[in-house]
Amino acid sequence: MSNQQVDRSKRRFLIAATTAVGGVAGVAVMVPFVMSMLPSERAKAAGAPVEVDISKIEPGMLLAIAWQGKPVWVVNRTKEMLAMLPKNDPHLLDPKSDQPQQPVYCKNEGRSIKPEFLVVVGICTHLGCSPTFRKDVGAADLGADWPGGWFCPCHGSKYDLAARVFKDVPAPLNMVIPPYKYINDGRILVGDDGKGA
Repeated sequence: MSNQQVDRSKRRFLIAATTAVGGVAGVAVMVPFVMSMLPSERAKAAGAPVEVDISKIEPGMLLAIAWQGKPVWVVNRTKEMLAMLPKNDPHLLDPKSDQPQQPVYCKNEGRSIKPEFLVVVGICTHLGCSPTFRKDVGAADLGADWPGGWFCPCHGSKYDLAARVFKDVPAPLNMVIPPYKYINDGRILVGDDGKGA
């Protein structure tokens, strides 16, 4: 009877050892295969496109991602936010987006393909700081006439909810809109618009 117990314990040890060695070998074989499918560091540095799920962004909220080492913001603008945009025009430096800070297909009031979703590189056009999202209308520290948008804490530049720069601030241009396209209603591809961008 003790021989059977010894045999069972040996059998368990051999099965465990074989399973462990097989698992390690399987991982060792899979790692190079999986790594070969990821974009290289060179491709990332060159601006590999980034796929973004926009279906879960609540109205009025901002999602931040990284593309080409820069912050890119996707904002789901509410109807109220969109209604404020034309009211800002007299106070903006480039209300019609005449400067080439966006692809041609985003040269419109909302600076977007679909009005509700704004996709913008989150860098101030003055000295490269990252502005703060200040969506609340009439914020106490920005004045009762603040329509919502972005405020750059570095030097006081202000942008509306289409990332268009206000007059009389240090920033000379609207924030940059990157090339992007819709894969479907709930996903976008930032960095590739299918037009060679």
